[in-house]
Amino acid sequence: MAELTLTDQNFEQEVIKSDKPVLVDFWSPMCAPCLVMGPIIEEIAKEFEGKIKVGKLNVSENLQIARGYGVRAIPTFIIFRNGQEIERIIGARPKQFLVDKLNSYL
Repeated sequence: MAELTLTDQNFEQEVIKSDKPVLVDFWSPMCAPCLVMGPIIEEIAKEFEGKIKVGKLNVSENLQIARGYGVRAIPTFIIFRNGQEIERIIGARPKQFLVDKLNSYL
């Protein structure tokens, strides 16, 4: 399973109630840096399968969650654990930067 498609409707079940840490990619198809990060997030989802959930939330289609978490710039990556935000990364980053962050929460 690659990354999950997150929506306003499934966010609570997939992220807040998750028994694993969750990396959420807040993105939009109109955002060039988001599109650059897409394949990287997909690779991370495969590498961390079974350890960390990885989901993508299209902010153009799911404004409620994005606004609720104060996402003002995309891409924004938020790591959740036990339903709480534990880390926020704003902007495109190298894959290894994200991998190192995720490993620190395992």
